[in-house]
Amino acid sequence: MPHAPRILVIAATGRELAAPAHTVGVLCGVGPVEAAAATTAAIAEHRPTLVLHVGIAGAHRTEQLSAGTLVIGSRAEYVDLGELPAAWASRVVVPPMAILHAVQRALPLAITRPIGTSARVGGTTACPVEAMEGFGVLRAAERLGVPAIEVRAISNDIEEVDRTRWAFDTAFTAITAATPHLVSALEDYAAHA
Repeated sequence: MPHAPRILVIAATGRELAAPAHTVGVLCGVGPVEAAAATTAAIAEHRPTLVLHVGIAGAHRTEQLSAGTLVIGSRAEYVDLGELPAAWASRVVVPPMAILHAVQRALPLAITRPIGTSARVGGTTACPVEAMEGFGVLRAAERLGVPAIEVRAISNDIEEVDRTRWAFDTAFTAITAATPHLVSALEDYAAHA
């Protein structure tokens, strides 16, 4: 009899993490380095079938994304490497298309965009959405042969420097409400893959 799929849900902070009781939830800390280290350790310990990375994010004002909008990462881009040659370090991780499609079916109102990862708030110019851990999580999973995907809820415009104007509560509510649906969809996908 095949084993039930095991989904590892990873978030930077406790306010972003809403792992259902039957899954493994991991707090990875803030930033790409902490995220990669925590993901590597969690995969080694729990041997998941899939990794779901969830959290909040900023979006460029030109995207016109309201607070709480869910964004499915079409790819995670590490933007902090600047002009270093691509041969020196990986800078893009793309989730498997079948997993991307499963998540899109689970969240039909979500949008799909590239999500840039930067250790610095406001460090992303080329990607429409910015977060701080996605590439670290997805790259660690990729190196260990575990498929992974990133889903975020928008909390702010990247250009807004006044953090009192960021809608943290709205974004936290949106991502934690979506997580159980995502886990269910990924378990269904993994069970039939």
